[in-house]
Amino acid sequence: MTEVTYVIVEHDGGWAYKVGAVFSEPFASHALAAAAAKRAATEQTVPGRTEVIQFEDEKGKWHEETAAGNDRPTTQIVDKA
Repeated sequence: MTEVTYVIVEHDGGWAYKVGAVFSEPFASHALAAAAAKRAATEQTVPGRTEVIQFEDEKGKWHEETAAGNDRPTTQIVDKA
């Protein structure tokens, strides 16, 4: 199973969370960034509908596959404060 880690960090004159190398919008306080990370992490685990999806890979080739709505990642929050 995939795991998604949300890391709370100082960023852009405030606070943000990031997943991999991607930052959220900046928040005025650590508490606001932590709350936003918790919301995002919780939403990530909610099952959805099974659907056929299309996506382009890094080489520009298009793929189609069925994404199971119950195949959700586990999440964790790491606080760098």
